Amino acid sequence: MKIPKPSAVDRQRFLALVPADERVDTKPMFGNLGAFINGNMFMGLFGADVGVKLSAPDQERLRAAGGGPFGPTERPMSGYVTLPPTVEAEQSAEWIARAVDHVSALPPKKSRSRSRQS
Repeated sequence: MKIPKPSAVDRQRFLALVPADERVDTKPMFGNLGAFINGNMFMGLFGADVGVKLSAPDQERLRAAGGGPFGPTERPMSGYVTLPPTVEAEQSAEWIARAVDHVSALPPKKSRSRSRQS
């Protein structure tokens, strides 16, 4: 499975779309970027694609508006839909706000403790 790398322009576009919210953490993920609330990713960058985690009804609405699968072709990420490349900034912000609302309602991710073997 090949993981595409985003260009500098893709990274800047993604970071410009991340909402200014004190709960949001942005982290690198496999050469791409992810935006998280309480340890749960609500928005990700995969190559040039920006994907958002949405409720099932919102996933269907975004697919109907031209969104597609997010992540590797062989294993797209469940619950995430790619923003259509032609979507305007204002529409992107609306979908991202829906993703923030959806993920904010999820229980916080528990951090995995790594055991050390001696």
